[in-house]
Amino acid sequence: MCNVVTQNRGYPPQMKNGLKILIVEDEYISRTLLSGMLSDFGSCVIAADGNQAVEILEYSFRSDERFDLVCLDIVMPELSGQEVLRAMRNMERKLGIDGDRATKVIMTTVLGDSINIMQAFKQGNCEAYLTKPIDKVQLIQLLQDLKLIA
Repeated sequence: MCNVVTQNRGYPPQMKNGLKILIVEDEYISRTLLSGMLSDFGSCVIAADGNQAVEILEYSFRSDERFDLVCLDIVMPELSGQEVLRAMRNMERKLGIDGDRATKVIMTTVLGDSINIMQAFKQGNCEAYLTKPIDKVQLIQLLQDLKLIA
């Protein structure tokens, strides 16, 4: 079950049991494929740009409906994935959320260069970095490694 947020005023609906997943992706096909891979593991909310993502994340922290996993594209309109990641980590820092309690972030992007990879890990503290096209077996293995699924 994936819910697409199509306007900046849209907020995540009440989510079902399982993982709470935010997919931030501006390309329709990429977000459709990724949500199809992840929907068996919980509820997905989709943001089509960085501004929507930040708004959804702010709402999730205020309402105590935090996401377990954020899949984040880097190249997007409005705000880049790197900017969204920094904003999210700042929200967590202000609330004293860190370590194992922090939201798990997988960067999902076509950018495989060392500068973007290092920036995501060093400045944004992402947990993983997958280049497109996303391989479902690799994604599921990563979810297991991050202890999000058994």
